[in-house]
Amino acid sequence: MKRFWDEARTAEAEGGFAILLDGKPLRLPGGGTLRLPGLRLAEAVAAEWQQAGGTKGGEMRPEEVPLTRLVGTAEERIAAARDGTVTALARYGETELLCYRADHGKLAARQAELWDPWLAWAARSLDAPLRATSGIMPVSQPPHALAALRRAVERHSVLGLAALGVAVPALGSLVLGLAVTGGHLDPAEAHRLSTLEEVHQEALWGADPENLAKRAAAAADVALAARLVQLSAG
Repeated sequence: MKRFWDEARTAEAEGGFAILLDGKPLRLPGGGTLRLPGLRLAEAVAAEWQQAGGTKGGEMRPEEVPLTRLVGTAEERIAAARDGTVTALARYGETELLCYRADHGKLAARQAELWDPWLAWAARSLDAPLRATSGIMPVSQPPHALAALRRAVERHSVLGLAALGVAVPALGSLVLGLAVTGGHLDPAEAHRLSTLEEVHQEALWGADPENLAKRAAAAADVALAARLVQLSAG
């Protein structure tokens, strides 16, 4: 869409902070006014809108306001369907990426070296001991471990759930997603851990440009999720 404003700034409002575009509040697609709970997050969202489209009359793309899109999803969708969001995210624990290993060879050794510490972290910090297997046969996880993972998801705020909702599918791992949103794991390192098999296969057979693009997009999603959590904390 065309940029119709000169200035984007924050303003105190009921329930937190609003974003004003030339003095008019930024509204969500559903018609409500966007409200941010903290000043740091509000300033970051305002900065997106100050830069988007360049100058008044310029062409603005949705990709220029990723934080806005994510907080909008939290406010309009997740807040109204919190339980469903928690359930959908918790289900990733049933097929946790870190639990499925190569049968043998260098990849299996690499997965054990880099993934076992995070399964140990889940067992120790989340009370969620998970079983690992090799090959393609599914492994059932202990019910108490899955219940513990659900509780870990439930402890997130609406904005935290929005961050998880981006990070977990991008990583294919609930454990890594929880480690990122909890501030225990750098988002770039989490993405690296989640792509061990892809990188291993590329070393053998070569890289595919489409896969590289998808991987870069996933890395950006994980970084965005971590940024939202950091900004929401202050």
